Amino acid sequence: MALSETTSLPVPADSVASNGFDIVATYRRFLQEDPDMTMPVAAIESLVVLLSQTEPTTASELMDILAKAVAELKKGVKNSISLSAGCDMFQRFVLRNIQEYGDWEACRRHLVKNGGLFLERAKASRYKIAELGLPFIQDDDTILIHSHSRAVTELLLLAARRHIRFSVFVTESRPTEEGLSSAKTLRDHGIPVRVIVDGAVGWAIQKVDKVFVGAEGVAESGGIINRVGTYQIAVLAKDSNKPLYVVAESHKFVRLFPLSPFDLPDESPAASTFTTEQEDDEIQSSPLLDFTSDNLITALITDIGVLTSSGVSEELIKMWYD
Repeated sequence: MALSETTSLPVPADSVASNGFDIVATYRRFLQEDPDMTMPVAAIESLVVLLSQTEPTTASELMDILAKAVAELKKGVKNSISLSAGCDMFQRFVLRNIQEYGDWEACRRHLVKNGGLFLERAKASRYKIAELGLPFIQDDDTILIHSHSRAVTELLLLAARRHIRFSVFVTESRPTEEGLSSAKTLRDHGIPVRVIVDGAVGWAIQKVDKVFVGAEGVAESGGIINRVGTYQIAVLAKDSNKPLYVVAESHKFVRLFPLSPFDLPDESPAASTFTTEQEDDEIQSSPLLDFTSDNLITALITDIGVLTSSGVSEELIKMWYD
C-alpha cells in the first residue's frame, strides 16, 4: 500500500506517544489487508506511517517516539522475533539519515520521503531472492519444504514459470498446519506435491535431492529461527548428505545469538511442563519455533546474495556499523 494511502494529517508527537496512534492496530491492519506481507515489512510500514504522522522537533524526540513504538509492537505481538528484525533495521535507517543531515526539518522531510522507498525495497526483496535461487533448482529435482514460507513459495513458482520440472514434498507442519497452505498454492500453479506428516521426514529424506526452508529470523551466527521441526529436518538432511538451503530476506537478519531453542523468547511455557492430567489443547500449546545452527545449513539465499553462515555476520556488521 502506498504511503499516501495510509497517511492522514500530522498530529503532535506527544499525542502519538500517548495513544493518539495505535501502532499495533496499524501493524495488524497491514497484515490483514495483504496476506503476502511479512511481519518485518508490516512493522516497517507501520513505522513509516507513524513517522509521517508525527511532528517531533528534535532528532532525539523522534528516536524516543520510534523506540516507544517498537517496544509496543514487540510487547503486543506474539512471536516478535521476525518483527524485531524489521524494527531494528528501520531504526538504523532513521539514525543513519539523522546523522547525515545538519538541518533537522530537511532531515524530517527526507525521512518521510525515503521511508517509503526503503519499504518498497524491502517488499521487492522476495522477487530478487527468487531470481538468485533459481540456479539451485534443476529438472527432475525432488524438493522438501517445511511449513509455509513466502520466499520459498515465490522461488518454486518462478522455477515453474521458467518451465523447470520438479516435484515437492511438503510437511504438514503441526500444530499450525501451515504446510497445507503451501501445498495448495503450489498445486494451484501446476506443481506436483505430496503432503507428508512431520514424522515422515525420515522416510522421505532418501527420496529428496535438496531441502528449502524459510526463516522467521536469521541469527548473527548464520543459524536460523523458524517453525518448529526445521531443526530435525536439518539434522536428517545433514546425516543423509542432502543440501539444505535457507531462503530469507535480509530484513530478517536479527541481532540475536541463540545457541539452542531455549535461548529464544518462550512463547509456549506450557510445552515445558508435565502433567498427569489430559489437556484438551495440549497440541496447540506446543512450541512454534526452534533454532537450527549454522553447521547444518548449506547456504542462505537472500536478496543481497547467496551467503555462507559467516557471511551473515559480515552483512550485519555492514548494516549497523558502516
